[in-house]
Order: sequence, then C-alpha cells, then structure tokens
Amino acid sequence: MITKLSEIVDEARRLGRRRLAVAYGNDSHTLLAVSDAYREGLVSPTVFGNRDTILATCAAEGIDPQIFDIVDEDSDVRCVALAVDMVASGKADVLMKGLVSTDKYMRGILNKDAGLFPPKGTLSHVSVVELPGRDRLLCIADVAVIPLPDFKQKTQLIKYLARTAASLGVKRPKIACIAPSEQVLPSVLSSTEAAVLAKMADRGQLGDVIVDGPLSLDVALYADVAAEKKVQGSAVAGEADCLLFPNIESGNVFFKAATHMAGAEIAALVVGTKVPCVLTSRGDTPLTKLYSIALACLLTKK
Repeated sequence: MITKLSEIVDEARRLGRRRLAVAYGNDSHTLLAVSDAYREGLVSPTVFGNRDTILATCAAEGIDPQIFDIVDEDSDVRCVALAVDMVASGKADVLMKGLVSTDKYMRGILNKDAGLFPPKGTLSHVSVVELPGRDRLLCIADVAVIPLPDFKQKTQLIKYLARTAASLGVKRPKIACIAPSEQVLPSVLSSTEAAVLAKMADRGQLGDVIVDGPLSLDVALYADVAAEKKVQGSAVAGEADCLLFPNIESGNVFFKAATHMAGAEIAALVVGTKVPCVLTSRGDTPLTKLYSIALACLLTKK
C-alpha cells in the first residue's frame, strides 16, 4: 500500500510516460513541476502558452525548454480549449491547469462541444492528503467543485474516493461520512444521509467499500477519540482512508487548514471527466503540482 505521496511518483514511473497537455503553462511553478515530472519519467509534456514567456521563465529557472513541445498561444482561454481538445481527441492522457484561473479552466472542461465531460456525469474534486504523523494517506472529497452534494452525488463521490484509494493499494477503503456528531441527528441532513449511505454500503450497494457515518472528524481520524467517545461497532472510526464531506465549506476549510496550518502535502484532481485533470491553485508549490501530476498518471487507464 502506498503511504507517502513520494511513493505515488515511484509507482507512476513504473507505468511509463503519459502524454500531458498543460493549459497556459507560463508560470515558473507549473514549468518546474512539469520539468520535474519529465525528469522522473512520468510525462511527455505539451505546453500551451506564450512561447517567449515560457522560454524566458525556463531561462530564469534553469529549465531545459527542449523537454516541452510548446504551442504558442497568448490567450489563456484559447490555451485551455486547445489543451482540452488534445485530451478529448485522445492525443494526450492527462490535462493540467497552468496559470489560468480555475473558473476558465473548469469552463473549458465543461464545454459540451469539447467532449471531455460525459453527458449526465458528475464532476468532482478529489485530493490525497499526507498529514504529518499519520501512517496512511487520506483521500478527501469534495473541496472545490460541488457546493452542496445531493444524495445521488454523494454515492458517486464515494465511488471516486474508492477508485482513488484503490490506486494507492487500499483494497477495501474505509470511508467516513463526516457530520457534526457521531450521533444520528434527525434534524441534520448530513447526519441522516450519512446513516443511509452506511447502510447501503453494508448491503453492498456502493461497491467493495466500508462506509460509516455519521462520524465527526476527530472520531473518523483518531482511534483514541473514538474510544473516549465510546463509539462502538465501527470499522471506520479512527481508521478512515477517505473522508466524504457534507459540503464544500467544511471540505475546503479542512483542506486549507491541513496544508497551511498542519504542514500537509497534497495532490489534487478533477474527476468525473474522461481523463484525470490536474487542478491545483496557481499559488501551489511545484512539489504539490508534481504529486498531482503523478496521481493523475496513476489514475490514467492505458
């Protein structure tokens, strides 16, 4: 089982190079990450962006521009469209966001004419978090795309979490449905839906997963807290591989607190598309972007 993000890089390398299309890769963080991914043997990159800016950035950062196939384009929106088309047409395996804003990137992905997002699909965001002191990686959803997932979307998010965990070698992932309390509270929607999802999982309706909920965050992550609160009969409490958050606010707060306050490392993707799409912040480090590229490569089917 993969327990460190660096091990994702090792595993992805064994799969061989994936073809990477980078939308508006004008910035140093993106180019450094893609350069590292190339040197690690993960990708063969095509970068859409302003050629002069890319070459100047490479010169400033000591990057060999010859490793990139550069497609000269000034417009960030046009770069997204070209990169999406390259992936949708089967000429690239993975899409990556560069300096372009998230809303423009997402509009390109969701463009009905582009063919990257299947009709009636569910677009979401999955992150893999390496928390200091924890003995396993943690898969979480959704912190960036679905503001308030309905029940049907939650069943799909569980499948996305399970698939991501499976790529890390977790054979039967333990998924915690997060709510304010481990007690079933009829007046709290996240609580009652979590209980129903747990029962569906018990009956095998959600695949080869173990789901429990409602569980508070501390009970899901820490066995001593679960014991102190006398949470009994749960195979997930204190042992969660995945966290399903009830809304984007709770997920996003956890995500940012973990990275900025707890020193966690992350990898992040848009899922539900025909291929994995790397979605990181424009301010994320090259290491975060490298890990995200590696995770996307790991989830890419040949």
